Amino acid sequence: MSLQILTQKLLDDVCCPSDKPHLELFDTLIKGFYVDVLRNGRMNFRVRYRVDGKARIKTLGDARIMTLAEARDAARQVLRDIRSLAEPKPNIATSQQGMVTVTGEPQMPALPETPQLPESPPINTLTVAEFFIEHYLPYAKSYKRSWVTDRSMINNHIVPNLGHLALGAVMPKDIAVAVSAMREADYAPGTCNRFLVLLRYGFRLANRWQLAGVSMNPAQDLMNLRDDNRIERYLTPAQSEILMREIRQSPNQRLEAIVRFLVLTGARKREVLDAKWVDIDVEQRLWRIPKTKSGKIRHVPLSAEAMRVIGELRQSDAGRHEHIFCNPATGKPFVSIYYSWDACRKRAALPEFRIHDLRHSFASFLVNAGRSLYEVQQLLGHADIRTTSRYAHLSRDRLREAVEMVPLGLAGA
Repeated sequence: MSLQILTQKLLDDVCCPSDKPHLELFDTLIKGFYVDVLRNGRMNFRVRYRVDGKARIKTLGDARIMTLAEARDAARQVLRDIRSLAEPKPNIATSQQGMVTVTGEPQMPALPETPQLPESPPINTLTVAEFFIEHYLPYAKSYKRSWVTDRSMINNHIVPNLGHLALGAVMPKDIAVAVSAMREADYAPGTCNRFLVLLRYGFRLANRWQLAGVSMNPAQDLMNLRDDNRIERYLTPAQSEILMREIRQSPNQRLEAIVRFLVLTGARKREVLDAKWVDIDVEQRLWRIPKTKSGKIRHVPLSAEAMRVIGELRQSDAGRHEHIFCNPATGKPFVSIYYSWDACRKRAALPEFRIHDLRHSFASFLVNAGRSLYEVQQLLGHADIRTTSRYAHLSRDRLREAVEMVPLGLAGA
């Protein structure tokens, strides 16, 4: 017996081991609901429950014909019917002959004892796991580039902590307990906050879609944890020289050009690796980025040095490839440059310096050169100036210059 969330993909791929007569896969969303896979390839949806302390099994249908959603609905109906029979009737007295007497009414047979039913959420509402897997994810996949990240959060945190609860029965304290458990398991505050953000958005959608049993957003008033995760890493001019010296010695023929372009533009790694010749406007000295993190087209002005990098690559490429920084061996964009980068940063005594820190350094160089945060914001493509402010690391020399600007007369000189 295996216990997991049944999905359509799982059912399409599952098969019974040759050394077993059948394989039972139980669903974590509806207790007692499972698929029975026979060695001959047949599959049936079934639901298991107890009546009078005895196990009962009802076959719901052929898993090759019924969909998973249809089978879950059928399982809920079976459990609903059993539960309705099990409800106790008030003001009923049972005689020794097994007859019941109700004042002013003829006698009738006694009802059976209440069966021991599995614990399950209210039948008329989805569970949290069902909502996020069967409703939220397909919707997110239709428009969110980061839907894979959402799926990871759902599978690793939302389903294990809250998945068994009915969507409409979740209370703020349930979510607070889940967050507390995540912190005790040493998850970072940022992970806990993303958990809260996804829950807020999910319940907002559930209310907007008017799903049965959902009347509030239990995550709405829960505050995010304090999350000071800023990493203060940026290159000094001396470190830049050492790092570039090591990069020039790398076996990766494209690494130097990639790193130089990253430093000169402040672009994200994937933006550079996916850059195409068609997106470079040589006359205007502009680089068009069609696919940014925000989903909007961005135009990046190119310095004379950045244009020199482009010119060197154009001369060596001679129009043979679509991508500017392609892998010479394949002609395709690099999937990863981590290992060649990692070797260089270690030799430069910068083992913790990340590629993304080159973007951080780009912003720091600009601010230290006297450029405004607004200019840096536009060059980095940030929608919010508060994000840009994290990159604004003024040098001590520049701060000393700033305080010297205070008029001496104000100090009583």
